[in-house]
Amino acid sequence: MKVITPGRICLFGEHQDYLGLPVIALAISLNSSISLTKRKDKKIIINMPDLDRVEEFSLDDLSYSKDRDYFKSAMNVCLKEGLKFSNGFESIIESNIPIQAGTSSSSSIVVGWINLISKIADNPPNWNNEIIARLAYQAEVLEFDEPGGMMDQYTTAIGGCIYLDQQPFSVKQLQPKLKTFVLGNSNQPKDTMTILKRCRDQRISIMEKLNTIYPDVSFNNCSDEHGKSILNHEEQALLEGTIENREILFQGIKELQKNEIDHNRIGQLLSDHHEVLRDKLKVSTEKIDNMIEASINAGALGAKVNGSGGGGCMFAYAPKNSNDIASAIENAGGTAHIIHADDGTRID
Repeated sequence: MKVITPGRICLFGEHQDYLGLPVIALAISLNSSISLTKRKDKKIIINMPDLDRVEEFSLDDLSYSKDRDYFKSAMNVCLKEGLKFSNGFESIIESNIPIQAGTSSSSSIVVGWINLISKIADNPPNWNNEIIARLAYQAEVLEFDEPGGMMDQYTTAIGGCIYLDQQPFSVKQLQPKLKTFVLGNSNQPKDTMTILKRCRDQRISIMEKLNTIYPDVSFNNCSDEHGKSILNHEEQALLEGTIENREILFQGIKELQKNEIDHNRIGQLLSDHHEVLRDKLKVSTEKIDNMIEASINAGALGAKVNGSGGGGCMFAYAPKNSNDIASAIENAGGTAHIIHADDGTRID
């Protein structure tokens, strides 16, 4: 049995979902694949040829032995949901999603892993992809008290273009007629958890300060004026950046819901979003900025850093001239992939 699961890019709402704000993301045509065969013993063997690595453990011992021990945490989450496994299994995991580069390579695998092992359980459930996403979020974030949001799991599980809101929680699959994108990997290593924790914790601290004077204010309804009398310059810039990104997303969802979207408008909003991420959240790099500039000069309608930033990937909206834009990104030192929207996790 084999499962295919896409990676993802974040169109609007980058660095916002873990604050309880909405996000718009797109599953992309780079994916992970996991094949699996049952064993007669209790061993679980995971072959990862892309990384030249093999992971092995037993169903009899699912205690965590390392940070982000996701294969075990996914098993534990499934067991808590009532699944039973009499036998272990052996699997092969392959992926063409850039690793640790902001395109949800790990979430793609966790989502696919939960999808696949649920199918071979002694008592296979009838889980839809939204349930799989929720369980993957539990396995990745809640089990290890990590600072991430829900975007990665829900986008890779459900597929297409999704609007994820958390106030109250809802996920909607949009149907915009988006065209081609070009993903550019800077090949710069990044420290995802450190960046997420910095961007999250700083802004949570800002909101706590605001709430001492404005107890009813949240990231969903705050304005620039709320911070002017009590925040320092750096804190005010972060608050303003968060509000600007929130408003860019609202403009984005309005455009994406039109019967005929304005592709130039989408491109401009992507570039506006990047400017905030670069200048106020400070999560871009000089190389990524150069790759973005090169893509725009080659004809892209807009571009932004993707994921947590500090390295990793950017992407450009390229309805036309995608090959020229890919070449420009390569000439700026990146590795380019021409991509489009893709379906969510599915059995192949």
